[in-house]
Amino acid sequence: MYSPTIIFEALMNGLMLGAVYALIALGLTLIYGVLHIVNFAHGALLTVAMYLVWLASDRFGLDPYVAILVVTPMMFAIGYCLQRFIIGPASRGSDNGILLATLGLSIVIQNLLLAGFNSDTRTIATDYAFEIVPLGPLLLSLPRVIGLGVSVVTAVLLWAILNRTDIGKAIRAVAKEKLGASLVGINVAHVYAMTFAIGTACLAIAGGLLMPSFYVSPTTGAAFVLVAFTIVVLGGMGSIPGALIGGLLIGIVEAISSLFLGDSLGQIGIFLIFILVLLVKPTGLFGARA
Repeated sequence: MYSPTIIFEALMNGLMLGAVYALIALGLTLIYGVLHIVNFAHGALLTVAMYLVWLASDRFGLDPYVAILVVTPMMFAIGYCLQRFIIGPASRGSDNGILLATLGLSIVIQNLLLAGFNSDTRTIATDYAFEIVPLGPLLLSLPRVIGLGVSVVTAVLLWAILNRTDIGKAIRAVAKEKLGASLVGINVAHVYAMTFAIGTACLAIAGGLLMPSFYVSPTTGAAFVLVAFTIVVLGGMGSIPGALIGGLLIGIVEAISSLFLGDSLGQIGIFLIFILVLLVKPTGLFGARA
C-alpha cells in the first residue's frame, strides 16, 4: 500500500508530464482539424526539434529553455516549407497519397538524422535536471513544473492566435468551410501552410521542455507521438480542448500505472485507455460524428 502523499505526488507529476504530452498533441490535432490529414511525420519532426535544441546547447551553450526561442521560428519555417512544397502538392491526389507522403517524409527525416547523428543517444546535462520543488509534503520535479507552466502559456497563446488574429480567423474559416473561405478571398494554400507551421512550432517548444529530462535519438519522437495519437483519439480528432484535457488525463494514467506496475509497464494504462475509447466512444470525449 502506498501512502496518500506518494499517490498524490504521482498524480501531480503525471499531470505535469501530461501537459507536455498535450502540447505535442495540440500540433497534431490542429493540423488534422484544418487540413484533415493525419500527420505521420509528427514524431520525426519532434525528433528534429529535440536535436536542434541539443545542438543549440552543445555548440552554442544555450540553456534548453532559452534554445526554445531560437528553435521555434526554425521549426515554424520548416513546417511551412514542408506543407507548401511537399505535403500540399501531394494533397491534390487521393487521401492515401497524403498519408503515404507524410509517412515517407517521416522515414526520410529519420534516416537523415540517423546518417547525421548515428544511433547514439544525446542528452543535455543541466544543473536543475534533478532539482526538486517542495510543495507542502509533495516533492515535484523542477523541469516538469516548468513544463506545465510553459505548456499552459503556449496553449493560451495558441487560443489567442486562433481567436484574436486575422490568420487565426482565416484558419477557423478554412477549417469550417474551405470553399466559402476561398470565395471571400482567403488564400487557402497559405492558411494550410501556416496551420502546419504552427503545429510544427509547438513541437519546438515541446522538444525544449523534454530535453532537460529525456534523451534524443533518431527514433525518440516516435514514442512520444504514439502517446500524442492516443491523446488526440481520446479528446476527439480536431478538438483543441480535447487535446488539452486528453493530455492531462493520459499523463495521470501513465503516472498511476507506473506507480503500481513499475516504470517498464507504465504506458500499458495508456493503450488500455486507447482501446477502451475506440470501443465505447470512437469519436472521443469532444469529437463529433462526421
